[in-house]
Amino acid sequence: MPSLKAIRRRITSVKSTGKITRAMKLVATAKLRRAQERLVQNRPYALRVQEMIRELARGAATDDHVLLSVRPPRRTLLLLLTSDRGLAGAFNANVNKAAWNWVQRNREGRDHIELRIVGKKGRDFFKSRPVTVGHVYTDVLNNLTLERAADIGRELVAAYVDGGFDEVFLVFNEFKSAITQKVCMERILPIRPEHTEVEGALYEMPARPTADTLYEPSKDAVLDNLLPMSINVQVYRGLLESVASEMGARMTAMDAATKNASELLARITLQYNRARQAIITTELMEITSGAEALKG
Repeated sequence: MPSLKAIRRRITSVKSTGKITRAMKLVATAKLRRAQERLVQNRPYALRVQEMIRELARGAATDDHVLLSVRPPRRTLLLLLTSDRGLAGAFNANVNKAAWNWVQRNREGRDHIELRIVGKKGRDFFKSRPVTVGHVYTDVLNNLTLERAADIGRELVAAYVDGGFDEVFLVFNEFKSAITQKVCMERILPIRPEHTEVEGALYEMPARPTADTLYEPSKDAVLDNLLPMSINVQVYRGLLESVASEMGARMTAMDAATKNASELLARITLQYNRARQAIITTELMEITSGAEALKG
């Protein structure tokens, strides 16, 4: 049985851990509230932009713009959204495993698959795996701005146009609630007017009456501005979803850790009291035995 000093030291350690996890839960809760507000404000706009772009793409031929051209998927680029820190439950593990499983399933049918990763956790996961990792973006989710998302979007467009990639996917955690996040894999390039593909499932756009479209100042100018902007908006939405998902996962994980610390503290305290009682009982027996010996 461990000594009383060792048990007291462990009690102090568990109490300190409980205070840390409780503080981290409170911080994650506050950040989650702000992240939810930003996400709720942006999500309708992002979805409406996607719908508008698809409507615009329906009236354009695939050779009207390079971002509309559909090519055989020989070279694929994946943008993976993870965090820079851990202690967020399965937030990073789920999205990393989903991306890795997709790479393994589709490697045979493609000449090249490359990952671009947001967050240190994704970089660490793929460091020892046989897959090409391009640029790694750090400190994005902690200081997320539309300008930073637009920079990443422009790099994806440049990689698709100049780098010879045939398709670009966005892999991220979609926020459902504080305890539920869903891994999503969306094809963002080329822009497909009739449907979008999410993790292999095709979601058809509702049929709408076609109409002649007037472009001002010109068709090329409209497509050159709106199509890259839609990519920036999709990347920004994915980053916002990831921020909210990370905070929700961390809040849930720290709540569970705090409860576990409280239960462990109760067990250790009981063990400490039993050990102390055993020592007291032993000392009383020794005193009683000594007194009886003196009488005899």
